[in-house]
Amino acid sequence: MTHICKFTEETKCYLVRYYEILEEMIRAMGDAQLTDSLSHNFIVQMIPHHMAAVEMSKNLLRYNPCAPLRSLAENIIAMQEQGMEEMTKALKSCHRQLSSPQDLCLYEHRYRQITHCMFKEMSNACSDNNISANFMREMIPHHQGAIHMSENALRYCVCPQLQPILENILVSQRQEVREMNRLLGC
Repeated sequence: MTHICKFTEETKCYLVRYYEILEEMIRAMGDAQLTDSLSHNFIVQMIPHHMAAVEMSKNLLRYNPCAPLRSLAENIIAMQEQGMEEMTKALKSCHRQLSSPQDLCLYEHRYRQITHCMFKEMSNACSDNNISANFMREMIPHHQGAIHMSENALRYCVCPQLQPILENILVSQRQEVREMNRLLGC
C-alpha cells in the first residue's frame, strides 16, 4: 500500500517558490552569453547558479528551520554572494583569456552533461512536509553540480583570477554537502 503525503499550505508555498527559483536558474544559465573564453563562460553560467543558491536559502529561512540548518543557509548566502562578487570582478580580465576550439567543445560537452543531471535531480528531489529535509535534498544536487562544473573547468587553462574561485567552490561546497548529508541522517 502506497502512502501519499498531503502537502501543508506552508510546504506548498515553499515548493512553489523553489520551482520558480529552479526554472529561473535553468533559464539564466541557458541564456548566458558565451564567448571563446572558457573562463568567461564558466563565470557567466555560474553566477546564476550562485544566485539560485542564495534564493533557495532565503526561501528556506522564511520557514524557520532548525538552528544548524539555519546557520548553514545563512552561510550559503554569505559564501555565494561573496563568490558572485569575486566572479564579477574576475570577469573583467578573464574574458580576455581565449580558449582553443577543442577545449571549448570538450568543456561545453561535459558542462551540458553535468547540468542535465543536476537539473533532473533538482527537479525530481523527494518532497514531503519536512521543509528542512526538502531543502537539503534540493541543495545537495545543486552543490554537487557546482563541484562538477568547477572540476570540469580545472581540466583546462583558466585565467589566474578564476583559479582560486574554483578551488574555493570545491572546498566550501564539498564541506556543505557533507554537513547536509549529516543533517539528513539525523
